[in-house]
Amino acid sequence: MKSAVETLNPTRVRLTVEVPFEELKPSLDAAYKKINQQVTVPGFRKGKIPARVIDQRFGRAAVLEEAVNDALPRFYTQAVDEGKIEVLGQPEITDIEGVERIADGGDLKFTAEVDIRPEITLPDFSTIEVEVDPIVVEDADVEKSLEQLRERFSSVKDVERAAAEGDVVIVDLEAKVDGEVPEDGTASDVSYEIGSGRLLDGIDEAVVGLSAGESKTFATELKGGTQAGKSSDVTVTVKTVQEKELPALDDEFAQLASEFDTLDELKEDSRKRLERMREFDQATQAQERVLDELLKLVEMEYPAKLLKDEVETRRHNLEHHQLEPMGLNLDTYLATQGKTMEEFLAETEEQAKKGIKTQFVLDAIVAKEELGVNQEELTEHLIRRAAGSGLTPDQFAQQVVQGGQVPLLVGEVARGKALATVVEAATVKDTNGEVVTFDDAEDEGAEAEGAAESTEA
Repeated sequence: MKSAVETLNPTRVRLTVEVPFEELKPSLDAAYKKINQQVTVPGFRKGKIPARVIDQRFGRAAVLEEAVNDALPRFYTQAVDEGKIEVLGQPEITDIEGVERIADGGDLKFTAEVDIRPEITLPDFSTIEVEVDPIVVEDADVEKSLEQLRERFSSVKDVERAAAEGDVVIVDLEAKVDGEVPEDGTASDVSYEIGSGRLLDGIDEAVVGLSAGESKTFATELKGGTQAGKSSDVTVTVKTVQEKELPALDDEFAQLASEFDTLDELKEDSRKRLERMREFDQATQAQERVLDELLKLVEMEYPAKLLKDEVETRRHNLEHHQLEPMGLNLDTYLATQGKTMEEFLAETEEQAKKGIKTQFVLDAIVAKEELGVNQEELTEHLIRRAAGSGLTPDQFAQQVVQGGQVPLLVGEVARGKALATVVEAATVKDTNGEVVTFDDAEDEGAEAEGAAESTEA
């Protein structure tokens, strides 16, 4: 077999492949054998039909098509290996010559166009400098954390008075759009905490001051359902007003809500937890900002087909996996966001570009730094991914293996390690001018995996 590679542009090549008959004959023989097992001809045993009879009864074209279908993938792969090409996606076979001559000892020639990984020149990572928020935990932060803990242990009691901020109300809702109540326009016995902002815009103002049995109508924009994004007149009827009761913030509460005996011990633990959260946030912020700076320093061509497919995939996932389960379509969603289709597609393309570029740049670092992934790292990553999916590690692992996704997970871990390498080389300072270092390399690598995954194609 002979092959040649022609560069069409920085991200696409054309392969020209010539295969002599001697190398094609096994595929031709395999084609006759396969057809032999599939057809029946009177006077011949199954599997024993001569080639000339198959040609006469079923046409040589069927045999040649089968032979070519068997040969092309094999010789294409061989040409890719010989040319040491990093291909992306499936090839487009642009021309096939000599098919009709195969059975008579002729050669086969075909061309294939395929996208390739662009060449990437990596910058000096030590030139990257980013700024992050400092780790600060104020007394007010601790108090807020304790208040949230008190909320978890709160109770409610019915009261005979008008609803006020902070109360919980049980309400019935009826929405009208253009004077008509849609099929999903009513809801009964909805529990809502006034001031939480978790229901409809305008409902807080409507229910404050209402007692059980009283109603009020207010105008709002619906957030979900078949009429999402449309203006509606919503009538809210208060059925019950409930007052929240919070436990006293004392040693007894500390013993109820934690393993500590005193309130002071609980406060100290809350402070330490908040500091760890701030450290986590700071590390994540550093990785995201280092990645952004890294991408700015790299010039890269985008494979046209890959970019188009990625944009379409992101659009498909939004429409069918996010919006449809909520009863929305893309047009309705864009209306609620105040975006045109052109703006949406432009934003999606920018997101797709960042994802593609992130993956290619981090892969280039993996190759340059010769970063490997051991079993322990892969297992730890699998456990983290399982926790995020709601599956047990065993269930997630089985799903990954059955879906052939192990290389994908290995790639995620390797890219996380690549990003951690860049963060380590970069200069990270907080807004106070203090240099920030990340001493726990294991945690840094784990966080970097998350940052890398969040922007992958």
